[in-house]
Amino acid sequence: MTANDPKRRERLARQELNDWLSRAPGCHVASAERDALADVLPDLFGYHLVQLGQMPVVDLMHTSRIAHQVVLQIAAPRRGEIDTQSQCGAISDTAALPLAAGSVDVVLLPHVLEFAEYPHTVLREVERILIGEGHVVIIGFNPLSLFGIWRMMLGWRRRAPWAGHYFSGRRLKDWLTLLGFDIVRRKLVYFRPPCRSGELNDRLSFLENLGARFWPFFGSISIIVASKRVVPLTAARMHWRSRARLVAAGITEPSSRTWSDRRDESERRRPRRAKGSADEAGGPLL
Repeated sequence: MTANDPKRRERLARQELNDWLSRAPGCHVASAERDALADVLPDLFGYHLVQLGQMPVVDLMHTSRIAHQVVLQIAAPRRGEIDTQSQCGAISDTAALPLAAGSVDVVLLPHVLEFAEYPHTVLREVERILIGEGHVVIIGFNPLSLFGIWRMMLGWRRRAPWAGHYFSGRRLKDWLTLLGFDIVRRKLVYFRPPCRSGELNDRLSFLENLGARFWPFFGSISIIVASKRVVPLTAARMHWRSRARLVAAGITEPSSRTWSDRRDESERRRPRRAKGSADEAGGPLL
């Protein structure tokens, strides 16, 4: 692969994000996302849960009621960093997921769209593998937040997480609507600035309650839950046409017409006399 290969850039960005999430302040963000999902995942049911992209340090799916949980890793682990405790089931490409269509109940996307070269393709693949009424949970950074301000100041470094594309809730809603999803819920958390100091981060914990109450739309972490819409099939009403009956020769076709109907029909068939004739004028007949 060349340096300009889109897949290589996506995997390198994912590795940089995992490195950032494994230390402060990324580990604080990962813990906040795990706590926020504890209020979301228990309400989603099914048989199969797939997480696209492994998260270090924390397990995002531990509160889910779904028994079968699989992680599809995006970036290959480096040499000497293979974790035997990992839930990773395979290394996958976001543009072509190795899953059958309509086989997954819930898909979890933690910071996948921000660093994907083609986010529309990722959502299209998610729509393909989800069953009807299945759910997708999207975790991303909110551009209208303190993290968005940090991105404006540090984006020139081209390092994750500040080098990613932060999508607003309105844009994600438009994309999901085009693919046939209904937005079920959106939740914004983490109102603290990205502080490396754990002590300072603990002191600023009061901002969580203040932010959730007074400026709830400026949380740094956005969690969107969407459901795959299923259009019910309405049976078309059949319009039957009357067919001519075949009656054998010499057999009278039964009729349900009354005597008055036959009399009206005979009067219609009787020829009418022209106006001004001799009998109507009362003249002599010749």
